[in-house]
Amino acid sequence: MFKNKKLTLILALIVVVALAGGIWLFTGGKHKESATSPDGQGSKIVEENGTKSLSQTFYIYDTVVNIKIFGDKIAQKNMDDIQQMMERMDLEFSRTKEGGEIYAVNKAAGKDAVVVSDETLDIVKESLKYAKEMDGLFDPTIGPLVDLWNIGSGGKKVPDKDAIAKAASLTNYKDVIIDENAKTVKLTKEGMILDLGAIGKGYAADRIADYLKEQGIESAMINLGGSSIIALGAKPGGAKWNIGLQDPDQSRGTQLGTIKIEDEVIDASGVYERFFIQDGVRYHHILDPRTGFPSQNGLKSITIMSPNAMDADALSTGIFLMGLDEGMKFIEALPEKIEAFFITDDNKIYATSGIKGRLNLTDTTYTLAN
Repeated sequence: MFKNKKLTLILALIVVVALAGGIWLFTGGKHKESATSPDGQGSKIVEENGTKSLSQTFYIYDTVVNIKIFGDKIAQKNMDDIQQMMERMDLEFSRTKEGGEIYAVNKAAGKDAVVVSDETLDIVKESLKYAKEMDGLFDPTIGPLVDLWNIGSGGKKVPDKDAIAKAASLTNYKDVIIDENAKTVKLTKEGMILDLGAIGKGYAADRIADYLKEQGIESAMINLGGSSIIALGAKPGGAKWNIGLQDPDQSRGTQLGTIKIEDEVIDASGVYERFFIQDGVRYHHILDPRTGFPSQNGLKSITIMSPNAMDADALSTGIFLMGLDEGMKFIEALPEKIEAFFITDDNKIYATSGIKGRLNLTDTTYTLAN
């Protein structure tokens, strides 16, 4: 099921706060500014330890995106090309932007099949594969429930039970029909809504990585809002990157520990990202298609480590909904090099076998339980 892409990127020398994913990167290095682009987009050419780099910050996918590339071949054209790629995918995959392909698929729900681009067809196909493998816990048709709860975008109360039941009845990945020959996507029921938010940024991050490799750029960092971070290769000089891990009970900028990585992607999901509290209960944005409600399974957060961003993006949602026991078994059974650790409500950390010895806990509030 999961693609095992071998990316050859090296994480850049910067400090990045991961706004949405619960991870941030601690790095260092001396640098001097040698030029600044005149486009006003925040792109800079600097020299760090004798290596040229180009960095730029974008606001897209409703989040802050940080990209940094290294090497003698780097040019502003690379950032311009990446920006065009992101803007194209943002429009294609958006369920709310008129003119987008997923928007058109949703508008035609229950009526017509819609012709889409190869890129959109690919991401929908991949979404359905993940959904099947995780028995619908990852479901790209979650849109009606997302819209109903509207958590993080103004929703601050539990919806009516009948409304939840109706939205849940429209959430079923098996009701998506793909015709690969005709390149069409169709939703069989009126009111269905494809929502690729749980996979889109990861898909985009992998496409950006592919582009950079094609351009002969082997050193870069891609951070799409923190939920999709490609940090592959070692730091210049060969040292691994030291990643600070978000404390789910504290404000951004605090950490529970660190982990050193090389050639990996990190993706985190947690109840601290977007939520409201009603009658003492926290209702967060990770919705369970089985119940129509936010999951209440004793987990605060999950962090996935994977060779590529799309796997990590999709898994972080589906495995969170599995809960601790089932999620651990699922990851341990995967043939790919994918690891994870879970944080429970009682501040215990449970890690898969391949990552357990790599966690360096610095906050005594948290303890490794297995």
